[in-house]
Amino acid sequence: MARFRDAHGFADYPELHRWSVAEPDAFWAALWDWTGMIGDRGERVLDLGATMPEARFFPDARLNVAEVILDGRGADEESWMYVGVDERSGEGSAVTRAEVRRTVVDLACAMRAAGVQPGDRVAAWMPNIPTTMMVMLAAASIGAVFSSTSPDFGVDGVVDRFGQIEPVLLFAADGYAYGGKSLDCVDRLATIRAALPSVRQVIVVGHRQGYGADPVGEWRAIPDAIGWGRFLTTAPAEAVASFEFERFPFDHPWYVLFSSGTTGVPKCIVHRTGGVLLQHLKEHQLHCDIGPGDHVAYYTTCGWMMWNWLASVPASGATAVLYDGSPFHPGAAAMTDLIEAQDLTFFGTSAKYLDSLRKDGFVPREHAAMSSLRTIASTGSPLSPETNTWAVESFPAGVHLASISGGTDLCACFVAGDPTSPAWAGEIQRPGLGMAVDIFDEQGRPAGVDERGELVCTAPFPSMPLGFWADDDGSRYRAAYFDKNPGVWSHGDFASWTEHGGMIVHGRSDTTLNPGGVRIGTAEIYRRVEQVDSVVESLVFGQDWEDDSRIVLLVRLAPGVALDDELSAEIKHTIRVGCTPRHVPAVVLAVDDLPRTRSGKLAELAVTDAVNGREVRNTSALANPEAIDAIATRPELRS
Repeated sequence: MARFRDAHGFADYPELHRWSVAEPDAFWAALWDWTGMIGDRGERVLDLGATMPEARFFPDARLNVAEVILDGRGADEESWMYVGVDERSGEGSAVTRAEVRRTVVDLACAMRAAGVQPGDRVAAWMPNIPTTMMVMLAAASIGAVFSSTSPDFGVDGVVDRFGQIEPVLLFAADGYAYGGKSLDCVDRLATIRAALPSVRQVIVVGHRQGYGADPVGEWRAIPDAIGWGRFLTTAPAEAVASFEFERFPFDHPWYVLFSSGTTGVPKCIVHRTGGVLLQHLKEHQLHCDIGPGDHVAYYTTCGWMMWNWLASVPASGATAVLYDGSPFHPGAAAMTDLIEAQDLTFFGTSAKYLDSLRKDGFVPREHAAMSSLRTIASTGSPLSPETNTWAVESFPAGVHLASISGGTDLCACFVAGDPTSPAWAGEIQRPGLGMAVDIFDEQGRPAGVDERGELVCTAPFPSMPLGFWADDDGSRYRAAYFDKNPGVWSHGDFASWTEHGGMIVHGRSDTTLNPGGVRIGTAEIYRRVEQVDSVVESLVFGQDWEDDSRIVLLVRLAPGVALDDELSAEIKHTIRVGCTPRHVPAVVLAVDDLPRTRSGKLAELAVTDAVNGREVRNTSALANPEAIDAIATRPELRS
């Protein structure tokens, strides 16, 4: 960050950011050159179009994202590109850039031999392993559109997603490891294949017997199934020998990502190649200080957009460390051990993971030195000041803790870390470079410091989606982001600026509580509840009640703890003192389990719908839908 800032003559981050949004042509052109993009940039940088959704960056450019990622700014071909770490052994299996390149070319030629054309969809129901990354690169190298989800998704969840985009090839693991168990996928794969008539061939990757193993035989009964090794041999030798990376337009589709699906069938969000890659390079190299020789891990599955963010890491010359399994297996030290063993310079995780370590009383730097670590990134939900302070004190001194926030919608960040500026507990440091981020009040006017409102972006950015799948006239896309504040991207986050120029995200604005007409973000209640030692985790929602709404707080308690009047009073007092009397829940209930999506996010909207008598759509997006029934039938929630 500092070198880029200094090279352009700015004294500090605020000056640099102001330039990046005031002169987008100059900023994005400079970023293309700085980050090592390979391709033909063309003359034009930004065509604004008639409306924000119609804006186009680098409309004359041509590139191939696989070529850029494999090159890694001229990285040594014998350097490690991926290290796959399996929870079953804890050991890493390294793959060099030369090995990845050879496999990607073989895969690309095999895909072409199978009839895959530019624009066709290639889907992966796979764990977070190097093989999945190579499938993505091969698809991108020939202009196919890639989409993935994790193997813990059930049949309905996979079909709801892939069924909409009609993939022609499906890559699937025969199993996966999690929490000390080896789990079978073959039975579900047969059902999924039968429900996806567009699939011409299923390529089965052996994983159940250990990292890199050949698949076992039950999958052979699946129509059009072929093993991974056999599929690679279908690449014609002459095609492999003469393979070249074809360059596609900047806006050629790269990914289809899916919304969480808790309010209906998941939206299929189509992302452009150049825009997503350029955003990732900016965030990696400037906001996260990632460069050649770094080892980078982000705890994620292939069903979360952070996997796609991690997939771009090798483009900056760094090694991507891919962890497959539970972050708590065989114990709380699993990720600390990963940082130490793989010499990680960057470790990304969720706020929930850090809070779980804090609640468990685990102190990472008492377990291992982690001397290589420079940066920890946290996303997925707001990072509370308490957990922020704990993390700074519990990881090695001097590590940059960067809370970041964006989403599946842009496959990037609106607000992010700044390694050149102080970090304040509970705040996200800065708006992202090139992102005209603001906060609007209910009248659509810019909000002041400490004034809560809607997170918006007032100018185009390169990773705006191309649109939604099968939304031919763009009406659903415009309604999702541009109808609330015409001409401005409204993200759906409830946020406020701080006196330090940072931001606090208070939770989703579409789950904002509204008792007595007062808007309350759920995250500010969570921050207070997290201070109660007996509470492991919580979920808060609004229930329609007597022509108004009331706040209901669900808590999952530590083993052996019961919710009595004393504990309930302690929880309410903590919220009242830390927030306001309006934040205090009318009802506090103890539950055995809280519903969450398969990416680990608490399903606030699904609970709200169920308790208020509305249909809970697409329960296949939930990891434990039975928890919703248990909550909705509680007598305390009946009028």
